[in-house]
Amino acid sequence: MSSTLSAIHFYPVKSCGGLALTRAQIGPLGLALDRHWMLVDRQGQFLTQRSYPQMACITPAFEDDALVLRAPGMRPLRLAAAGEDVATLTVQVWSSRLEALDQGEQARAWCSDYLGEDTRLVRFNPAVERACSTRWTGEHRAATQFSDGYPLLVIGQASLDDLNARLTAKGAPALPMDRFRPNLVISGLEPYEEDFIDTLRLGSGDRCVQLKLVKPCARCPVPGIDQRSGLRDPQWPDEPLATLATYRANARVDGGLTFGQNAIVIGGEGGVIEVGQPCEWEFNF
Repeated sequence: MSSTLSAIHFYPVKSCGGLALTRAQIGPLGLALDRHWMLVDRQGQFLTQRSYPQMACITPAFEDDALVLRAPGMRPLRLAAAGEDVATLTVQVWSSRLEALDQGEQARAWCSDYLGEDTRLVRFNPAVERACSTRWTGEHRAATQFSDGYPLLVIGQASLDDLNARLTAKGAPALPMDRFRPNLVISGLEPYEEDFIDTLRLGSGDRCVQLKLVKPCARCPVPGIDQRSGLRDPQWPDEPLATLATYRANARVDGGLTFGQNAIVIGGEGGVIEVGQPCEWEFNF
């Protein structure tokens, strides 16, 4: 069975704007700089759009050897993409407590000014391994950076099309895929068919990238935030969760409303994936 890789996205700063790619190399941590930076409060607790929806409007770019962050009303923040490592800082991402690399006072001032509270920008420490839960990865050992728990998120385009049909049937606006912040979008699947895929292969030969889809992604309220404006639709503030609640509760994740599948890399590290590339998969039953 085959399908097509129709989009590749990565998010350099956790819970901030994303970047689209036409091709990318896949390593053991997924896309190299995905969720490589993160905003934390003065206790080192990670910050997201759940509490700070305006983070959606922090847009990253890579210019020469710099990571450049832009946000409404702010002058651009330019940092060395290789890191402005000043000191280590203990940070918390859900249940993970780890040492990260603080990015200095210029970044602190910029992020604090924009969010209106004392905020630091940290970079993932390559000397640290943040392991994924073996409850879901099983015999496969996997690690991630500052993502919620797994290096990649995969969504089928048909799943969004189905959700949008349900939304528009009740008069709500259709939503773009960026609301769900996937890394890989697959066309050619049936709606929610990714729920039943065990392994996904991209490319061929020795550099064929093999992914294992390990855990349904339980959704928080972030998909209700417009990723361009950082605002919710005042007419439909509970969407899309209200619609997902009618058919996407999943007992595997304690009744969470799932949309998309978290994935790990189990083969072909160093291989290149490209938009338009055929995909093959095997079901998990």
